[in-house]
Formats: sequence, structure tokens, C-alpha cells
Amino acid sequence: MRSLSILGATGSIGRSTLDLVKRAPGSWRVHALTANRDVDSLAESAVAVRAERAVVADDAAYGALKERLWGTGIEAAAGSAAIEEAAEADVVMAAIVGAAGLPSTLRAVRRGATVALANKETLVCAGDLVNREVERSKATLLPVDSEHNAIFQCFDHARPERVARVILTCSGGPFRNADMATMRAATPAQAVKHPVWSMGGKISVDSATLMNKGLELIEAFHLFPISADQLSVVIHPQSIIHSMVEYVDGSVLAQMGTPDMRTPISYALAWPDRMETPCERLDLVKVGRLEFFEPDPERFPALRLAWAALRAGGDRPAVLNAANEIAVAAFLAGRLPFLGIAAVVEDTLDRLPVSRLFSIADVIHVDGAARDYARTAVEAHAI
Repeated sequence: MRSLSILGATGSIGRSTLDLVKRAPGSWRVHALTANRDVDSLAESAVAVRAERAVVADDAAYGALKERLWGTGIEAAAGSAAIEEAAEADVVMAAIVGAAGLPSTLRAVRRGATVALANKETLVCAGDLVNREVERSKATLLPVDSEHNAIFQCFDHARPERVARVILTCSGGPFRNADMATMRAATPAQAVKHPVWSMGGKISVDSATLMNKGLELIEAFHLFPISADQLSVVIHPQSIIHSMVEYVDGSVLAQMGTPDMRTPISYALAWPDRMETPCERLDLVKVGRLEFFEPDPERFPALRLAWAALRAGGDRPAVLNAANEIAVAAFLAGRLPFLGIAAVVEDTLDRLPVSRLFSIADVIHVDGAARDYARTAVEAHAI
């Protein structure tokens, strides 16, 4: 029986992972579950799957967690060091949102664990450094994002030179057909109302701006042996084809399925096998139509900024991600207009000089500098 830790157990990916674990009793020894500060949900889940340890990132929540777990035999812990220690399992579901997930994911990689990677920011901020550690430790990275999981299933890993192009699909989000006036006046409630997927606030806003797809471009570049020129994006509103791989002979392989994150999660958990899931089965007759459109770079400048960061390399993806996290938080707090998100990111990229990243310390320094400037930029574009 392999041990499993779920980092970010109270988020949407964590909850879906827990659902699959509960449906397969006896298949896993749950080493640890972590959360930021949601003590009630964390404790309830830890008891349900008989976890050995439950960890909150917020030290102030430790007392409440310990009280909730009293008499269960489950160890309570808190703080950043404890979050990293939670990554000491055979399989680690890395689902902490944002750059905050980098240290614990890197801990799992350095241990040579099988890492089910749902935290795209790890590769966005430090892709070259993480891949270097993967090579050294012989860790296994299994992508959980539906797009990268689809590519992983279709990609000829033994003969990557036969791949001509990787095509990432995206739904287009809630503003796919919106005009600039509508987007200029968009509220947080409108932005998080995704037409297909049920996700957390931050990733829902990223999907609305298409920054999520930009981050996924950078992630795909680091996950697969391809160049930036071999990557492309198409809008696919039905979210049935999760991504495609085109080969030199013109063949295109697509992974299809109903939009349910339990499918890619189950693939990562069971790899190299497969496991049963309760996901609705795909009925193409019922779907009826599959549509594809080019993204509009004027209405969705975040995608343009991500392309530029990918091609520039160095610290640009880390700056892009840090500035975006600050801008999205400001938007969700009602302090920044929707179109101001990309404006803050662009200002930050223009302001900070390009530098190379030689260590995780460099990543942390750049991340902090970008956040500091982005906060200033938020004030310049504030409502």
C-alpha cells in the first residue's frame, strides 16, 4: 500500500482527490492532508480518510485544529516547515494554489516521489530548476491539469521528435463572447462564474482573463520536450477535447472526456494503470457539436503577456505569475477593475529588469520584488 499526501486538501483538486480516495478504501495509506486555514474541512477530511497527520499553513489555526482532532489519533501540525514535511509520501498530490506551493512540491521532487502536479505555478516560476531536480532525484512528474494530462496521454514519450505540435484547448471562460465594455465593467461574481468547470476563485479569474492558459503554455514547455514554437492554443467551448498532439505525418491525437477533474486525477493516482471513476461517460451524440476558435489577443492580453514571458525566459515567467497573483487578489477584493489585471502584470514586467534564475533563492527574491511592484501598480490602476 503506497502512502499518499494531499497538499491543498480543501481546494477543488484536493476535494476531488479525496472523493476518489474514499471510493477506493484500502488502496492508500494517507500520510498527510494540508490546508491554508480551513480547519473544519481539513479535520473532517482527515478523519474520513484516516490520515496520519493534518497540517495548516496558518500557525494561528493550530490550536483550533488540535482541538478538532482531539481523541482521533491524528497528529496536528502547523506552519510552513510542517507543510513541507507533509510532502514525505510515496505519492504527493501537489494542489496548493499559487507560488506558495513551490517549496512543498520541490521537497517531494527532491525525495524522488511520484508527484501528481496540479500546482502549475511550480513549473511556471522555476521550471528549469525543478526539472534539474527531477533529473537528479529520478522523481516522476504526472500532470493533473486536464490539458497537460491529456497531452501526457497522447504524447509519444519514446519518440518526441515525431511530435510536430501540441495544441492546448480552453473553454474561453465566462467572457468568451463579451465585448470590451462588458469586460471593463465585469464584477468578481461574473468572473468566477465559469461556464463549464467548478473551480476556486483565483483559477476561475485566471480562466476569465485566459492567464490560466498562458500559465499552462509555460507549464507545457517544461513538462514536454518541445519548443515554444510547437505550442498553440485554441478556444473549445464544450471542453470535451482536453488537448491534442499533432504528429509529423499529420495525425492528431486528442484525449476526450466529460469535464470532470476526477478523470485526470485518477489517471495520475493510478498511473501507469487506470482506475474506475464515477465520472459521467462521454456521449458524443448528446454533445452534438465541437467548436474551435482563435483567442482574441486584444480582449485577452494576458495570453500575449504569457507568450512573451515564455519566449523571453529567465525570470519573466516568475514575474508574470507573481504580478498576476497580486492583481487577481486585488480584483477579487474589489480594488481593481477586471481589465486592470493584465495592465498590472504588464506594468510589472516592463518595470523590473530581466534576470536569470540560478537557485530557488533567486526565484523567491524575484517573486517578492514582483509582488512589491505589482502592489504599487494596483494603486495606479485601482477603481
